[in-house]
Amino acid sequence: VQLVESGGGLVQAGGSLRLSCAASGSIFRINDMGWYRQAPGKQRELVAHIISGDTTNYADSVKGRFTISRDNAKNTVYLQMNSLKPEDTAVYYCNAHLAEGPIWRLRSLEVWGQGTLVTVSS
Repeated sequence: VQLVESGGGLVQAGGSLRLSCAASGSIFRINDMGWYRQAPGKQRELVAHIISGDTTNYADSVKGRFTISRDNAKNTVYLQMNSLKPEDTAVYYCNAHLAEGPIWRLRSLEVWGQGTLVTVSS
């Protein structure tokens, strides 16, 4: 199983970006997916999280600006980022908790993507 992120890049403050993360492999069920970020010299932090049934939660710093959503048919999660600020600059990582394998031999996994860089200039 792997997660592949896309959509990062350079944007001016106040601009928008949309990140995508597609899961592939022998996936039986995805329980939840999330986006984390890590800025230089800082610890990785949760940005947004979505579980089955579309329950979401957000870091206080991004509430009202970022929106997480998922397409279950495509095993994909998105992060729409609006009103970006320089302090949003970081490597953004996709995360998923899922069940892998055939139904008679399922195992639980936590998987991380490789990260995508978001740079917001002032």
